[in-house]
Amino acid sequence: MEYTVQKLGKLAGISSRTLRYYDEIGILKPARINSSGYRIYGQNEVDRLQQILFYRELDMSLEQIKEIMESPSFDSYKALIDHREKLLRKKKQLVLLIDNVDKTIASTKGGTYMSNKEKFQGFKEKMIDKNEKEYGKEIREKYGNEVVEKSNNKVKNMTEEEHEEITKLAEEIIETLYLAMETKDPSSEIAQRVAHLHKKWLTFYWSDYNKEAHIGLAQMYVDDERFRAYYDGRKPGAAEFLRDAILVYTK
Repeated sequence: MEYTVQKLGKLAGISSRTLRYYDEIGILKPARINSSGYRIYGQNEVDRLQQILFYRELDMSLEQIKEIMESPSFDSYKALIDHREKLLRKKKQLVLLIDNVDKTIASTKGGTYMSNKEKFQGFKEKMIDKNEKEYGKEIREKYGNEVVEKSNNKVKNMTEEEHEEITKLAEEIIETLYLAMETKDPSSEIAQRVAHLHKKWLTFYWSDYNKEAHIGLAQMYVDDERFRAYYDGRKPGAAEFLRDAILVYTK
């Protein structure tokens, strides 16, 4: 079966303007243009649009989606399995948040008691899901699924006190890092304190500390523009200084 822009838009629940934009940026081209100048879409385009909309549900940008789908290694079946797993995680997160809200309402009315752990469980799931979207692929490729799953489980079981401590640690690392940069010496006492704080921060996420993994993560901070932007936010070169300090610390 073939579809015009209007019919496909109605079928998919998106506007004709969106489909025209997808054509303009090359992420979804029509199968052909008919004699009247209308875009005509076939089954292949319908299937591709479904994939695009699946990715959009996972909050991915059109640029990211296009890059993935145009990769020579793209496998539509594998992509569907991956979509399903991610949507199930999202479903679990939403169920937890809804349950969290229901318990909070009941607790507010005096009907039930809600522990502090229960209050934050849904938000921890959301944090894990966010990290998976932003860094999951790189981290899993570098360290393996087992390591990542162990780390996620540690986050899920994190107490309120531990969460508070790790939040303070993250702030202390940044503040101390910027002060250490003034020495221009990664081996200075304050720079080594930064590296030690960073190790301490990692132990909240890692089951077992590993020097090589610590070095690899520090290098990723430099190589990956997202991590680099986080550390270089106020002081350019912060990611590289942190890596160098960690190199001294681990050796």
